[in-house]
Amino acid sequence: MHTDAVHQSQFVLLNESTTPVLSRLSYHAHEPFAVTVAFRTERGRWIEWTFARDLLVAGLDEPAGLGDVRIRPDLSEDEDFLTLEIESPDGYASFELEIEDIRTFLEASYELVPLGEESAHFDVDGLIEEISNV
Repeated sequence: MHTDAVHQSQFVLLNESTTPVLSRLSYHAHEPFAVTVAFRTERGRWIEWTFARDLLVAGLDEPAGLGDVRIRPDLSEDEDFLTLEIESPDGYASFELEIEDIRTFLEASYELVPLGEESAHFDVDGLIEEISNV
């Protein structure tokens, strides 16, 4: 069976809370530059953020990102974790993610679209059609 998506769920800690939050990382071959991270709220809704896969890659080894999404391996007290910071006009949240889980997720995404080959999998005509039909 061939799939064009990778999904990985895990529990993460929100803002140094002791209660874990269910999260889900997703990667779709038809959006080769992006990953989506979603967090399940207490009311059962999913809050999603989409950002560059390159940002996640860079954030494994050093602080990465400016603006709404930042990845900081230097903020976690445990070297096996990195901190994902998300900011919007509505607020701020930080999550601790296991680095090994992120590596596993990225390796699975590379099987769909190898790093550096995203452009070959990007449907520019489809994007133009989509934004033209607004």
